[in-house]
Amino acid sequence: MTAQPTDADTPQGTPARDQGIQRHSAMPVRKYQPYQAVGLPDRGWPGRRAEQAPLWCSVDLRDGNQALTDPMDITRKRRMFDLLVAMGFKEIEVGFPTSSQDDHAFLRHLVDTGAIPDDVVVQVMTPIRGDFIERTVKALEGVPRAVLQIFNPTSEVQRRLVFRKDRRQTTAMALDGAEQALKLQDSIPGTEIYLQYAPESYTQTEPDYALELCNAVLDFWAPRAAHTLRINLPSTVEVFPPQEFADRIEYTHRNLLHRERTILSVHPHNDRGSGVAAAELAVLAGADRVEGTLFGNGERSGNVCLVTLAMNLFSQGVDPMLDLSDIDGIRRIVESCNQMPVPARHPWAGDFVYTSFAGSHQDAIAKGLRAREESGQEVWDVPYLPIDPRDIGRDYQALIRINTQSGKGGIAHLLRTEYGIELPRRLQIDFAAEMQAVCEEIGGEITGDQLWEHFVERYVALGTETVPGLPEPEPLAAEPGDTRWSGATAEAVAGYGLDAVIQGLVVERAGAPLNAVTAAFEIVVDSHSYWGVGIAQEEGTAVGRAVRVACLRALLDTERAGLSEAR
Repeated sequence: MTAQPTDADTPQGTPARDQGIQRHSAMPVRKYQPYQAVGLPDRGWPGRRAEQAPLWCSVDLRDGNQALTDPMDITRKRRMFDLLVAMGFKEIEVGFPTSSQDDHAFLRHLVDTGAIPDDVVVQVMTPIRGDFIERTVKALEGVPRAVLQIFNPTSEVQRRLVFRKDRRQTTAMALDGAEQALKLQDSIPGTEIYLQYAPESYTQTEPDYALELCNAVLDFWAPRAAHTLRINLPSTVEVFPPQEFADRIEYTHRNLLHRERTILSVHPHNDRGSGVAAAELAVLAGADRVEGTLFGNGERSGNVCLVTLAMNLFSQGVDPMLDLSDIDGIRRIVESCNQMPVPARHPWAGDFVYTSFAGSHQDAIAKGLRAREESGQEVWDVPYLPIDPRDIGRDYQALIRINTQSGKGGIAHLLRTEYGIELPRRLQIDFAAEMQAVCEEIGGEITGDQLWEHFVERYVALGTETVPGLPEPEPLAAEPGDTRWSGATAEAVAGYGLDAVIQGLVVERAGAPLNAVTAAFEIVVDSHSYWGVGIAQEEGTAVGRAVRVACLRALLDTERAGLSEAR
């Protein structure tokens, strides 16, 4: 017996019949606990708007690389590093020199080949453990400027289960690392070292304790250290919604000691799928700097995607401070270095993100592009396209693609943009119905070339063919006046023995690549519409061919109908 819905199954005051009734699942939800909100009733970030890009730091060569099934060798790392420099990144994490010989070797490669530009700061990281900090600093010899990030795990569960240390002992570890780093800051002549502390697993650390830790380190460094200080807050695992992350960043931003000389950085991951939102809200909440990777590569669900963040700013008229004008070239290099594809639907960069298959979308895009072309306005305002694809190296040819969901607007747009031919509205409808049937038959997409082949076969080819017993293809001669083709076309139609009503003739000059006169001619025979299209350098030839195609199509249809009746 099927259980009947009760009042408890529906929202209060909503009759069950007005909505689908969801049932409780068998998922073990009691295994998991909700996050404890930091509680920030006077939060300011919701009323702010991004007006400039944060300081970007790419961690592709460290955090991204360690997540690859086939980590990059020096050749691939160098190609990635050169790409990041070319894009405009001024802070690049190059490795974890004490964790692997490969990371150490790559850092030394950059130094030995003079690959680090004067305006680029490289970043290295090290845990607060034994002689790791000293060995990391030694690896920086010859680097002009570098960020030295020290970190220790700080979450309650790691303190309790992994390190068996309480808050006091964990703070002592952080201060020990801060002291070691400070002593080594000026130990390498010619190398400026900037100190950065990160409480690993910040998102799983109690907010008040994370702040206490950061302030303890800053209070130690501030009177003693040179240069700007840095705090990096990593979402080592993303465990709550982006608005809670923003609240915690604003809470830290408000209460951080020595804030005026401290760069506050965030390092979002994407475990909940909201890394981009978390990063954007964190910047509104007070973060100065964002660490991430190109296209979001990284452990588990990945790091935050810096391309998406930068493009989001660009689409709002904010300079992203990165060069994304060849986004496909960037993507190809990243795919080669990571040996992983970027999904076709990845925001801003995927193969399909500027492509519409749906008929209503195609029609709106085509009209928007046409209006922009005619108006010459600078501000971008085209339906379904948040940016001009040309700004990132794409063209308009892939915007509209044809399948069973497509309509007349998309088909007309492709013929106009790729072949320079304008179709009258009724001809658009006629051809769209034909292509719908073709797509349903083949069960897939039609390319622009295939679309043109079908168009020519249906509406153009018969215009030059000789048919025994019928008039030869020949140009028509126009008469003076506004109805200069009326007499010639009527006489030509009569020559085919058809009892037809002429519906209309549209003559246009097609642009490239045809660069010819096009004539679209429509007749109606026994309530059926028949179109023909003529393409020629001379107008009379184009009109004559269009009339011939329409008439031959009508005759062939009539002949087929007669054979069918005879059977």
